[in-house]
Amino acid sequence: MGKAHHVGMADLVVLSSPETLVTLGLGSCIGLVIYDSAARVAGMVHIMLPDSGKSPAALEKPGKYADTAIPALIEEVCRKGGVRSRLKAKMAGGSQMFALPGAPADFLAVGSRNSKETLEILKRLGIPLVASDLGGNKGRTVEFSTETWMLSVRILGKGTTDI
Repeated sequence: MGKAHHVGMADLVVLSSPETLVTLGLGSCIGLVIYDSAARVAGMVHIMLPDSGKSPAALEKPGKYADTAIPALIEEVCRKGGVRSRLKAKMAGGSQMFALPGAPADFLAVGSRNSKETLEILKRLGIPLVASDLGGNKGRTVEFSTETWMLSVRILGKGTTDI
């Protein structure tokens, strides 16, 4: 197994096999992997929020927002040898980590908004989502292997699932 590369909050990392991508502490955030197994290249982004509002700050850290992260990730995977027509996606996260008594059901629903926006952008850009583990109210840690092309999702108190 190759070296493990940590993907921090709002970070975007693209690499070639036989490496591993890891992101820790996904709550409402999304860990999105886009890969081309034939070209043996994959990238992961740790998305924090659904929409940048096209703010200038989004240019400095495109991995922070779904609307800037996904196109940037696709571009970087293709720059490293991926072929757009072969790209596939896997994702995890989007938990509802906080609730306030008496608040509307969608108040603080950042996780579901992140999931929804990410799914819509992938669909609009024609990238098939082949596996996901979304929602709930627990944090996740994910690890993507460029040897097995599996995303291992570890949920606190529930164990690990490979998707």
